[in-house]
Amino acid sequence: MQNPDTPAISGNSGPNGQWFTSSTSRQWWFDSGARALDFAYTGAMGDNPAWEKLHSPSDFAQWLEGRFEASDGTVSERDLTDARGLREAIATIASALSVNETPDLKQVDVINLFAATPDVPPRLAGGGMKAGRTTVRTSQALSSMAREAVFLFGAEQHERIRECAADDCALVFYDESRSNNRRWCSMQRCGNRAKVRSHRARNAAR
Repeated sequence: MQNPDTPAISGNSGPNGQWFTSSTSRQWWFDSGARALDFAYTGAMGDNPAWEKLHSPSDFAQWLEGRFEASDGTVSERDLTDARGLREAIATIASALSVNETPDLKQVDVINLFAATPDVPPRLAGGGMKAGRTTVRTSQALSSMAREAVFLFGAEQHERIRECAADDCALVFYDESRSNNRRWCSMQRCGNRAKVRSHRARNAAR
């Protein structure tokens, strides 16, 4: 569910979240709460080499098509280099904010530079004229994710950037819930394990 205070992301965005593979080869679903954080988790965040998804321009093109329905599917080597730079900036700042540290100013500049470029313009469906491009270029997609990061990391929202409460998990997410009380990267993963440990502790106490 999207936070009602979150601005609509243009470009017909797809759903948040993606499948991860653990160090024990188990697959599980992680919803970071935001497309920009999903992007960071294509390889810049986390310590599992299997999470790296952007090995080539075609890999990035495929990822974009899952997040921007109108993506034109064209990604160059330069685009991939730019994407990795923005991805690192988002990952670095999100990690810092999740533990109440001050973001790296150079990485802030990187996000601001991408956010200053043209993003995906909003379009109202139903018109007879085709004004502007109907497809999303890679540079526009990067700008849209940078602008989302500006919102997420801003003064009014950055406290919702959190690290999973499990002692053995450092995954970072944006809490988009109305109650602002999300604790776990996934209820099916860390949340469930916490419940099991709590249940065993209660039984032992009895």
